[in-house]
Amino acid sequence: QQLEEQGKTVMILIENKTVLGIIAVADTIRESSREAVQHLEEMNLEVYMMTGDNERTAKAIAKLAGIKNVFAEVLPEDKADYVKELQKKGRVAMIGDGINDAPALALADIGIAMGSGTDVAMESGNIVLMRNDPADVAKAIKLSKQTMSKIKQNMFWALAYNVAGIPIAAGVLYPSTGWLLSPIIAGAAMALSSVSVVSNSILLMYKKL
Repeated sequence: QQLEEQGKTVMILIENKTVLGIIAVADTIRESSREAVQHLEEMNLEVYMMTGDNERTAKAIAKLAGIKNVFAEVLPEDKADYVKELQKKGRVAMIGDGINDAPALALADIGIAMGSGTDVAMESGNIVLMRNDPADVAKAIKLSKQTMSKIKQNMFWALAYNVAGIPIAAGVLYPSTGWLLSPIIAGAAMALSSVSVVSNSILLMYKKL
């Protein structure tokens, strides 16, 4: 119990019903894990940990990582069921790297696979993080939001150009003002529209994540 409360998984070595000894093993969490969880919570996201470890070990690891919500003693086939339960509260992003995570990654609204994980996990995920760093999860979400923002901006400007330019090119203003849009100006306006959209998209390169 003392070893499990330190975040270690305990194995008991027995021969002929006689206990010979105890072996305790533990995965060390990455230095960036706690910071990664903190960044996600700052983005108003709820963080959960799912693990097959017993409850004492799971809570000890979760405490080190700063995770408040823990699902312990979860069998591999049950991970997808936990994702379904969480989806009743809202959209769910699942992060995993193993074969056992693949069904849950596929079921989640967004599956995020670690680049060091199994091929099955990476195939099941919508996003693959090339570095095995949990801090990249928050960066991936921020980049996704910024990308969607750029798409909306580009749609707005493209529609604005066309809504303003097409009626003028069709001669709507000609009866009252005598204005017509020459093909040369119309061609330049279309080129300007494409250049503005591309230039706006390139600005993503300079966004700080």
